[in-house]
Amino acid sequence: MAGAVRDGQRSIVKRANILNSDGQPHPVQNILTIITLVLGLVSFALGMVIRNVHTGAAVIVIATATGLVSCLVGLYVQMVSATREQRVLIVTGIIAGFVGLALGLSKGGFVP
Repeated sequence: MAGAVRDGQRSIVKRANILNSDGQPHPVQNILTIITLVLGLVSFALGMVIRNVHTGAAVIVIATATGLVSCLVGLYVQMVSATREQRVLIVTGIIAGFVGLALGLSKGGFVP
């Protein structure tokens, strides 16, 4: 939102970061939250691919590794998170990463 018009004058409305609902900046937690979510979703997507399609060993190892990293980073960030919005995305990333990790391990994990 660039600004709001009130009585013919334009006032500037500052839009806060959606993860900083408490008004305080948390750059490290925000970055780790996004990393957890993205790695979890990548692991989940690759897990679904290796579950439904015959793939090579590299895809299985990548799905397993990204799932493991997502779970470990997510558990740490969950302990130090400051806002509810961060926690929602963190848990989503952890769960998606766990599913991708489990599917990767079912096909051989790090040694397919």
